[in-house]
Order: sequence, then C-alpha cells, then structure tokens
Amino acid sequence: MPHALVVDDDHDSAASLRELIAGEKFTVAVAHNLRDARRQIALQQPDILLLDLRLPDGNGMDLLADPKLVANSEVVLCTGHANLETSIQALRLGAADYLVKPVNLKQLQGVLSRIMKPAALQAEVQGLTANLDESGHFGHLWGRSAPMKRIYEQISRVAGTSVSVFITGESGTGKEVVAQTVHDLSRRRKRPFLAVNCGAISPNLIESEIFGHEKGSFTGAERQHQGFFERASGGTLFLDEITEMPLELQVKLLRVLETGRFMRVGSTTALETDVRIVAATNRLPYQAVASGKLREDLLYRLNIFPISLPPLRDRSADIPLLANHFLAAISEQEGTVRRFSPAALASLVDYGWPGNVRELRNVVQRAYVMAQGDTIDETWLPAATETGVTSGWGNLASLPEAAPPPRPVSIPAPPTRPAETAAAVADMPFITLPIGSSVAQAERALMLATLRHFNHHKERTAAVLGISLKTLYNRLKEYAAEGAAAVDGSSPPD
Repeated sequence: MPHALVVDDDHDSAASLRELIAGEKFTVAVAHNLRDARRQIALQQPDILLLDLRLPDGNGMDLLADPKLVANSEVVLCTGHANLETSIQALRLGAADYLVKPVNLKQLQGVLSRIMKPAALQAEVQGLTANLDESGHFGHLWGRSAPMKRIYEQISRVAGTSVSVFITGESGTGKEVVAQTVHDLSRRRKRPFLAVNCGAISPNLIESEIFGHEKGSFTGAERQHQGFFERASGGTLFLDEITEMPLELQVKLLRVLETGRFMRVGSTTALETDVRIVAATNRLPYQAVASGKLREDLLYRLNIFPISLPPLRDRSADIPLLANHFLAAISEQEGTVRRFSPAALASLVDYGWPGNVRELRNVVQRAYVMAQGDTIDETWLPAATETGVTSGWGNLASLPEAAPPPRPVSIPAPPTRPAETAAAVADMPFITLPIGSSVAQAERALMLATLRHFNHHKERTAAVLGISLKTLYNRLKEYAAEGAAAVDGSSPPD
C-alpha cells in the first residue's frame, strides 16, 4: 500500500486528513512539527507528504530545503494561508501541488490518484532532453534552437506540478502544442486533455459549454449537458484565446480557480472540480488588461507560471527541421515520398513567416500537392519579398503599395504543372473580377473556380489556396447557404 505522511500542528485537521487518506487505501503517519516529520521520514519514506506551512518549530517548506530528505516523495502543501507568493516559492522548491483548508475531498482524491515519484518524472524529462540533438523534438514540440531550449526548460520545471500556466505568443506559434506537452509530462497524463477556443464559441453559449447546463435551463436545453470542467475532471483544460472570453464569464472562471467549485447553468448546486488550467492568448497580456479584454485579477491568478513562445522568424534555424518534419508526415499519409531541394530550404529560411509554424505547415502541404516529381523546388514556395509581418508582437514589416489596376483584374487559377513556359501560362484558366469587387466576393470567386479546376477535390483545393480543409468546408457551407453555388454541404472534419 502507498504511504502518506501528514505534517500539521492542528490535531483535528491532521486527524481528519488521516481518515480521508486512509479511506483511499493508504497507510498514514502523522507529525505535528518539523522534528517529528524528519523522524517519520527516516522511519519510512512517504510516497506523498501533505505539509502544513505554519508549524511550531518553523516553516513547513524548510523540509523542501533538503532535497535528499524528500527526493522520493511527492510534496503537497496543505494550508489555510495559500497565496500566489507561496505557490511560486513552493514550486521553486519542488512542491507538486497545494490544497487549501478546509480540504476539498475531490481535489484530495485527485492528488492521491496521481502519485508519481519525482525521480520518475525527472528521468523522463532528462531522457527527452538528452535525445533532443538527435531527435530534434521535445514531446510534441520541434526545434533545437536556443529559444526553444529555454521553452523546454520551462516546461520541464512546471509539467510535474499542478500550477496554472499562461502561454503567450503570436498566432500560429504552437501554444496548444505546448499545452499538450505540459499535460503529457504531468501526473495528469492519463486523464483528459480538452482544448477550448474561447473566441470560437458564441458568447451566448460559452458559459453552458464551459460549465454545463441543466435540462430546461434555457430555450433549447432539452437535456442535461456536462461542460468542459466536468469532462476534463482530473486532467487539463486548455483555454485558448482567453482574452476573447466575455468579462462576466471571466469573473465566474476566477471564482472556480479560487474555490474549486462551479455550478451548471440553471442549477443551484455547487459541483467540485479537479482540473488544471492552461490558458493562452496571442495578445500582449497587460495591453489586454488595459484595453478591457482581460480582468487584471484573472491575469494574476492565471499567470503563476508564464511561458512566452518565440515567433518562427526568431528561430529560423529550426525552419528546415520543421519543414522536413511536416513533409515526412504528409509523405507518409499520401504514400509518396518527396524531399526539398537545397534551394527550396534556403527559400523557406529567407521568408519571414508572419503566420509562424501554422503557415509553414500549410505551405509545405501546398508545395507537396503541386510538386510533379520527387523533389520540391522553390516554384510553389513564398518568396522573401512577400513577407508582411503585421503582428503587434514583433517589428512591423512594410508592405509595398500596390498601384490601382487600370482594368478588371485577371487572376490565374493554379496550374496543374508548376514548371510552365510563357506560352503555357497564357493558356491557364482565368477568372475576371470587375473593379469595385469586395474582398469577400473575390475570395468566393477564386475559391469556387479553384475547386472546379481540381474537379471538386477539396484536399488539393485547400492545399493550393493555402488554407485548412476545415476553413474550405466552412466557406463552402456559407456559400451554399447564401445560394451562391451548388456545393457539397457535407460536414467538415474535426
């Protein structure tokens, strides 16, 4: 049976904890001061150490100052005086989690169910780090550059804990991939990882989606619905684009983070939750606070452990590695192996990548589709002069002014062969748009013409246009609803 040690000078609190832990099939010892705690550890090394902060002969974290003493024990602070400063200090000293008195039974059960010796977690992380130069990746993340190695070090420090993580960075830098890696290296890895894009859910539905609702709580609520907090129980909930969450819902989220309790929409009964929160935004956090997009108190509660992802242009040494990784995955999926020419890789490195890793993946997919042989050259790759960095995170690149065209603009549809002579280019199909056409009209015309050109092959159409397959499906559904064209209305992939 696993062994627990409770260190608490409050005899009633210690006795209560002992009963609760024993009910989870643990053997339990109790100490009321640091001296007795050291004696109990010497007698039997605990698998988990529940440690009060304020003790008669010192601070509970004094035990953490001796790494050898608790090297094989998972340390959980159990205190009525927890705050942000205490959490950060405990994290630095090696605590895995903390519980606030009176102890939430569901959270305690979650902590006990996730016991994993610190040495085991450290060995796993050390293995990933040792193989980084050879494998080129750390968990789900790819790159060997110095900026990425700093990210890996941060993930290594925080993954084994249960503290909140706040990931910032430009769109497309891989914030969800970081969150998934944190989860997979944590004690919660066997429980769900759920990702929620707060900007993609209607403001009228987002509270119901996150917290759930009761049957009949609003029009259309025909049955009880479990929200993300219930479905992610014991695991990790990734809240992407947290600054797009309505402010009134941010208040409720803050309450859940502080109490570990929430209520479904239409219910008066509080439910307990044991979920780790990882949040992310592509906005500058304090600018989001200043502009009223993010509550300051919620930022402080989420920002216990910040991770700031670098844009792809700041780690250009990783571009060939990432491009070849994406190309290998596509080749395996499609069944035909292709490779980049040296000139193509150099072209990728020279480009500025305003869309970051997401844009690189889409470009590789498009280049694979359009390549005729086994080698991908520069024909279907973006040129360095096309770069236009518009994010508020980095330096802005100037976009060239376009002279107004004197006549309707003719847009060539993508050819089936990238290497065309001048005469062949003249024979390519065109679409013609009158001056004054809106961007939406131009996009629709080009998208439908490209789809027809490729005989309604959606995967190839999406690759050539440089968009995701889901985006193409969504646009076609919109056009069908508007009566713009007769298109396939099948559901997009997840």
